[in-house]
Amino acid sequence: MQSLLLAIDRFSAVIGKTFAWAIVAMTAVICYEVLVRYAFHAPTTWAYDASVQLYGLLFMMAGAYALSRNGHVRGDFLYRNWRPRVQAGMDLALYLLAFFPAMIAFMVQGWTFFHESYLQNERSPWSPEGPIIWPFKFLIPLTGGLLCIQGLAETARCVICLSSGAWPQRLHDVEEMEKLVLERAAAEQEQEAAAATIAEAEASRRGNI
Repeated sequence: MQSLLLAIDRFSAVIGKTFAWAIVAMTAVICYEVLVRYAFHAPTTWAYDASVQLYGLLFMMAGAYALSRNGHVRGDFLYRNWRPRVQAGMDLALYLLAFFPAMIAFMVQGWTFFHESYLQNERSPWSPEGPIIWPFKFLIPLTGGLLCIQGLAETARCVICLSSGAWPQRLHDVEEMEKLVLERAAAEQEQEAAAATIAEAEASRRGNI
């Protein structure tokens, strides 16, 4: 089971990291638009649509990757102090009652949204050239499907934690700076406390000689 969960994590990571390159393309598009607009007085008719779609591509396709790394925003000022079994029980209830119903609705309505756009060969109203936008709308049901796959892995982790009392391993490749700073500060405090204890013991030993 653990190997399957990590395989799903890797799959989500590949998708997220691949589409993360959209930020490079979006930066290039925006820089080009600024250059030609202000340096050559020749603004493009496509840069706005391209930048919006690239940003949406980046944001949506990173969802499952963020979930695999437990990176979505969480109000965890209480959660972090709970025992693992309590955390797993709360997570499992939320996945079953909120996450999966929301993702199913997201996929169903997103598919309808995409299909209607495809039938009309919908084009953007925001620029003269009006690029087609129905391929972009296909990302809605696709993102929902990817999130459901990762959600199944997270649900399995909750069940394992409820059974064993400890969270199973997950892949990690990024850490919040705040977490790293706190961990480093805690390690330094432990080292200082250990050094002070050793110094006190040494001073006491010398006093008894």
